Amino acid sequence: MRQVERGLQAALFFSRWLFAPFLVGLFFCLILLLYRFFADFYAVASTLATLTWHDLIVAVLNLVDVSLTANLVLIVIFSGYENFIRKIEREDNTAWPQGLTNVDFGALKQKLLGSIAIIAAVDALAWYLDLEKITDTTKLAWAIGFPLMFVASLVMLAISDRLGRHDNKSE
Repeated sequence: MRQVERGLQAALFFSRWLFAPFLVGLFFCLILLLYRFFADFYAVASTLATLTWHDLIVAVLNLVDVSLTANLVLIVIFSGYENFIRKIEREDNTAWPQGLTNVDFGALKQKLLGSIAIIAAVDALAWYLDLEKITDTTKLAWAIGFPLMFVASLVMLAISDRLGRHDNKSE
C-alpha cells in the first residue's frame, strides 16, 4: 500500500509540469501585448498633429494600460513558475530583481489585485478625461466603482494576510 501511495505522490508531484505550457502561452501573450503596444503607439504618433490634448492623454493612458497588463502577465509567469514548477535560484541570477523571483501567494494576490486596481483606475481616468463624450452615466458609475471595488478587496486581503501572519506567529 505504501508503494501505491508513493507512486501517487510522485505522479502528483510531476504533474506540476502540466502547468508549464500555460506559462509558455502567457509568454506569447507578452509578445502579443508588445505588438499591440507598438501598433497603438504608431497610431498615436501618426495622428499626433490632429490629436487634441485630451485625446493624446487618453491614448497615452491606453498605452500605460497595455504596459501594466504586460507587467501583470510577467508577475504571473514568474510566480507561477517559482510556486508550482521549480524554485528560481537567486545565486544563479543575481542581476534579476528580487520582486520578480521572490513572490509567495500572499504577495502574488496583493500584486495582482493592485495591478488590476491600477489598470481599472487608469481606465477610469481615461473615461473622466472623455467625460463630455459620455452620455450613459451608468457606465461612468461602473468605471469609478470598479477600481474602488478592487481597492477595497486589496485592503481586505492585506488585513487578512496580516492577521494570518500574526496568528501563525502566536502558535
